[in-house]
Amino acid sequence: DKSERFFVNETIREKILLNYEKEIPYSVEVVTEMFKEKEGIIFIDSIIYVERDTQKGIIIGHKGEAIKKVGTEARIDLEKFFNKKIHLNLFVKVKKDWRKNERDLKNFGYR
Repeated sequence: DKSERFFVNETIREKILLNYEKEIPYSVEVVTEMFKEKEGIIFIDSIIYVERDTQKGIIIGHKGEAIKKVGTEARIDLEKFFNKKIHLNLFVKVKKDWRKNERDLKNFGYR
């Protein structure tokens, strides 16, 4: 399950790298909170953490269009990889200065 979650996180992160300006992706961390299969469908809830409210607005985009695009692109890749239908929920949360906080870095697997 850990490797599946890692793949989900990296797929979402890849879509963020491809869809946003240079400054945003480096302040982003993705954590998959739920990965559950039921009746042939994989249900995934992932949180995209950013450091500032302005970044949250950029990730979400006007009327949610930017995050919708990331979600759709990630879902398509995940469906191909797992060969199953995917129900992907993305959430964006601010975790101020997470890259400077030892506990946050450890929780995200960097230490």
